[in-house]
Amino acid sequence: MSARIGFAGLTHLGICSATATAAHGFQTVGYDADVGLVANLAAGEPPILEPGLRETMAANTHLLRFTADISHLRDCDVIYLALDVRTDDAGNSDLAPLRELIGKVAGVARPQASIVILSQVPPGFTRAYAAADARFIYQVETLIFGRAMERALRPERFIVGCAEPAAQLPAPYAALLRAFGCPILPMRFESAELAKISINMCLVASVGVANTMAELCEGVGADWSEIVPALKLDARIGPKAYLAPGLGIAGGNLERDLSTVVRLSGEHGTDCGIVKAWIANSTHRRDWALRRLAETVLEKPGELVIGVLGLAYKEDTASTKNSPSVALIRNLRPVPLQAYDPAVKVDSAWHPQISGAASALAACDGAAAVVIMTPWREFRDLDPATMARRMSGKVLIDPYRVLDPAACRAAGLAYHTLGRPAEAA
Repeated sequence: MSARIGFAGLTHLGICSATATAAHGFQTVGYDADVGLVANLAAGEPPILEPGLRETMAANTHLLRFTADISHLRDCDVIYLALDVRTDDAGNSDLAPLRELIGKVAGVARPQASIVILSQVPPGFTRAYAAADARFIYQVETLIFGRAMERALRPERFIVGCAEPAAQLPAPYAALLRAFGCPILPMRFESAELAKISINMCLVASVGVANTMAELCEGVGADWSEIVPALKLDARIGPKAYLAPGLGIAGGNLERDLSTVVRLSGEHGTDCGIVKAWIANSTHRRDWALRRLAETVLEKPGELVIGVLGLAYKEDTASTKNSPSVALIRNLRPVPLQAYDPAVKVDSAWHPQISGAASALAACDGAAAVVIMTPWREFRDLDPATMARRMSGKVLIDPYRVLDPAACRAAGLAYHTLGRPAEAA
């Protein structure tokens, strides 16, 4: 008989992880104290946007059960603590809800059950619990908003923090990991906790290179998109490197790790100058679209309206955590705005003169400039000529190169994108 797996904390991480576990053939119980949330999940209505999530839930209803009764975790062989750890604007983690949940789960879990902390925590967190309770294990989460189900169903590897890395993992937990068919890397608690942060540091470094060099391309007349293929053919960098220039770091997770490294460096007297430089570069890049608007339309006389396409911090998610789009909107007071996003509703607290448009094209109506701040797939189908006819001006700011530059020029639009010089109408 296969192990019964529990998940405590049905946030983004918990919902996707529980669904993927059921999809691999395990009886899975998802617990959360929120009765309304549990009812919606039981009805196949998750509160998050993730490609493939609803379909995977529907295909595995016979193995996946949601409950608001924590005692239902008592029959589980492995219980994951899968609460999203919230961060503030400075990247500091609020661990209090996780600590509270850990106390509740430890109180109902069977003595022989494994309690696995899947939530992201700072180095030293898990050992403090394991010192008093040998049931505790740490596992690095692989959540990426917009690709959460893909990553949960087909992880690249499992990084496991434990008290004795050379010892065998508890049999039910080991059987669960083996079912996913990927490498299992046991290591000491602190190494696993720091491994997650180290991975994100490498991603930040790649983003920093892309942003720095793409901005240089804009000044010297080069095109970053022509350079990227050469880098991806270099085995030392690779085809999956984070080389797309963007508008700074957003979403909360990378910011949290940058903040954690700065804090730990201060505590231990190590150098973190490069990390502080990444933070400064991220802030600089976030305001790229604002600088383009200032150069093209904001300093010109007369009333104007700006259209904003995309509010989420990236495509395939409804999260606006540290969203460059929201930051732009807040900096555009008192200019009237028309905004549209397929997954996020406009919040009047962001801007006193913002209105929600019914569609992407509606957001273009009468706009002196349009800014595509989130590279949603549906925006790729927009016709630049139709956009130009509905706009009052001719400025199109497209950081992520969602639309074809040649088609935009042919439509008479002044086209601005990351990594290449601006092109006049």
